[in-house]
Amino acid sequence: MTDRIRTDAQNMKKLIREAEALADESMIAFARLKLAMLAARQNPGVEVHVGQRALMRLNQAEAEAMSMSTSLLRVHHELSKIAREKMAGDEGQETEIPETIVGSVTADKEPSIARV
Repeated sequence: MTDRIRTDAQNMKKLIREAEALADESMIAFARLKLAMLAARQNPGVEVHVGQRALMRLNQAEAEAMSMSTSLLRVHHELSKIAREKMAGDEGQETEIPETIVGSVTADKEPSIARV
């Protein structure tokens, strides 16, 4: 394999991991925001319905972030398959992602979430 192919592969490996980490960070941020929103609703001076729509929209954003994370995992899986084909015999640790996680490679779309 050429040095260019190896360099490209190492760069993509780094970038997919960065993208996956950013997806995880967004879900962590959503969780922190939800915690703060729910804690604020515990205030006796706040009516129980205050913020309900915002919480529903946040739940929608969380579901979309999970879908994005799953799509990135599928991208990672596809890149790993290409690496096994094109870089066979080269050093490096393969990424094994169980089929039960990535699902069918023909799955084009995640189940839709009702819009709020």
